[in-house]
Amino acid sequence: MRSTQAAPTLRVRGRAFAQISEFHPELTAFRRDLHAHPELGFEEVYTATRVKEALERSGVDAVHTGIGKTGLVATIQGRSNTNGKMIGLRADMDALPMTELNEFAWKSARAGLMHGCGHDGHTAMLVGAARYLAATRNFDGTAVLIFQPGEEGYAGARVMIEDGLFDRFPVQAVYGMHNWPGLPPGTVGLNAGPMMASADRVTIEITGRGGHGAHPYQTIDPVVVAAHIITAIQSIVSRNVRAIDSAVVSICAMHAGDPGAMSVVPGKATLVGTVRTFNPEVQDMVERRLNELCSAVALGFGATAAVHYERIYPATINSFDETRFAADVATSLVGADHVVRDLEPSMGSEDFSFMLQVKPGAYMRIGQGAENGVGSCLLHNTRYDFNDDILPLGAALHAGLVEQSMPLSV
Repeated sequence: MRSTQAAPTLRVRGRAFAQISEFHPELTAFRRDLHAHPELGFEEVYTATRVKEALERSGVDAVHTGIGKTGLVATIQGRSNTNGKMIGLRADMDALPMTELNEFAWKSARAGLMHGCGHDGHTAMLVGAARYLAATRNFDGTAVLIFQPGEEGYAGARVMIEDGLFDRFPVQAVYGMHNWPGLPPGTVGLNAGPMMASADRVTIEITGRGGHGAHPYQTIDPVVVAAHIITAIQSIVSRNVRAIDSAVVSICAMHAGDPGAMSVVPGKATLVGTVRTFNPEVQDMVERRLNELCSAVALGFGATAAVHYERIYPATINSFDETRFAADVATSLVGADHVVRDLEPSMGSEDFSFMLQVKPGAYMRIGQGAENGVGSCLLHNTRYDFNDDILPLGAALHAGLVEQSMPLSV
């Protein structure tokens, strides 16, 4: 349940925040409707429809649907367009396959699905920015608002790019943001360079020789081989990665045999895990060492090990100039003491990284964890909820990026 204590009032400067705050209740209702109707990646039909309706009511110039399957893009022309500049703003729309345990009125109405990462809030913030920008148009150029499907493991950003996103909308820079329970409301954090790690999936298939558990000498036990591989690959980070670099190698699942067959040594075992890095050279080295170690350890027992290494998401790397600019925009709203310009990078991953591979830009975190407990639940937790108090700030930050990067001539 939510805390009954009053939420602190955010101290935010600027016309955009003041104007957006006037329709804060409408944004809250919109966000909560999305929360109650979560959809997985590339299934965001209800969400995309609601977004399209809200954008059209706001008076944007055009809404382009079906980009990257269920993705959509809105464009808003400023009062002038002297140099043809375009700035992109991105929000993700999809939910997670998890069961919500909250009991408030807007909890998920769909069994086994939940907005456990706040993408409902991200979408609502960008809709709020669209409404303000369409009403005021205090900029010289074109705002491109990207509502992206399938961030949670479906690489929706890459799919939109492959579907011609930046060919049709050749923005000069692109910006995104994510709520962060670890920062208080009214705070924005970012970092020039690495913000989030790459995400790779590792599957190790070990083949031995099965047999009777009473006669293990007649077998090549893949369970024993798996145990030694799990131990051996822990040395990659401690002995092969430089101390000033970063990497994570985690084996998170193991399967071998049948729990109902206590005396059967299986013929195969499977390990599944993840690798997280920031540097492509470190990523290459970790993949190589995994193949070398697994093969060598298995060979020592007379078994074989095949490593299937999948590069799912690249690292999220903010470009320097755009990061500094985004931090300056945030400072104009909340003040320098509420902007963390050297935020510690996360070993989590984010498919906004695909956009930053082809366009300069910055990915930010917007604080939402209040002292009264609202918004402080961890992401991907069954009791998580987006903190509606930060909706106007997020929308104003989006708007500020457009207005300050494409200012009207005086």
